[in-house]
Amino acid sequence: MAEKQTAGRNELGDFAPKFAELNDDVLFGEVWSRTDSLSSRDRCIVTVVSLLAQGLTDSSFRYHLENAKKNGITRDEIAEILTHAAFYAGWPKAWAAFRMAKEVWKED
Repeated sequence: MAEKQTAGRNELGDFAPKFAELNDDVLFGEVWSRTDSLSSRDRCIVTVVSLLAQGLTDSSFRYHLENAKKNGITRDEIAEILTHAAFYAGWPKAWAAFRMAKEVWKED
């Protein structure tokens, strides 16, 4: 069984309880758990590229990079994923993503 997500409730539970519930129970509870439709590894790739395309290279992006690594994405694979996405999402966004990915995969 997957680890129950509590980040929404921990960070926003008092301020935005419905958003926190949807984050923890629906997005991470229901959507991410549908591994028969798309593996967690593949969901990580989709999520990283989606966030990169938006230029969101904040702590949530780092979380998803770490999750990608945890789900088996190698250093070489993330480099290829970000390189490929750079042509569609934007070169400066890719630079920012690479800086963070370098930190996440620094031991590899």
